[in-house]
Formats: sequence, structure tokens, C-alpha cells
Amino acid sequence: MAITQGGVELGVQISEKAAEKIKYFAARDGIEGSVGVRVAVKGGGCSGLTYDLSITGEELETDKIVEQHGVKVMVDKKSYIFLVGTELEFSDGLNGKGFIFVNPNAKKTCGCGTSFSV
Repeated sequence: MAITQGGVELGVQISEKAAEKIKYFAARDGIEGSVGVRVAVKGGGCSGLTYDLSITGEELETDKIVEQHGVKVMVDKKSYIFLVGTELEFSDGLNGKGFIFVNPNAKKTCGCGTSFSV
């Protein structure tokens, strides 16, 4: 089931903790104004596809954009079909720190957590 906000289907949902980390990294890197995270899928990785994440303030015309927790989530049209329903979380536990993708479309993932197949 797709996640929606105001009747609009979300490609990627972010947790509050992930949003706070995105704001922290944006401030650290001097990104001012509207804070956003661009999420994409590219070919490669152990399982065939890999996630690409970048913190930016720049929106592209072709992005699907949804704002959550004060952060814009930007997904390009090609990646969107692979990411519908995905949640971006942040872990700072003992088993590793970093952003985690919980993707219901992934049929297979690898141990690194950044590669998947559909």
C-alpha cells in the first residue's frame, strides 16, 4: 500500500530522526534556505541496483517533491517507481551508523544495505 500525504502518493517517506540528521548535515555543509534530500536509484551494487542519497537545496524540474518534517524529499522520475513506499531512517546504534532504506519493493538486498533488486 502506497503512503500518501494530502492525497499525493509519496515515493519516499523520511523518519523524524532522518530529517534531523539531514538538517544537521546541511547546516554543517553550509546549505542555506530550503533543505532537501535527493534520493535516487542507480545501476550497480551487489544486487543490481543501489541507492544514491545527496543533501541539497536545489530542486530540479523533473523531481517529484514532498516535504516532511521540514525537509524536502526529491525523487527523479526514473527512480520513483523503485522507491514508492520506501522509508528513509537513520540509525546511530552499535551495529552501524547511517541512513537506512526500508524498501517494500526490494525482493533481495545485500549485507551492506545499499544494494537491492526488484
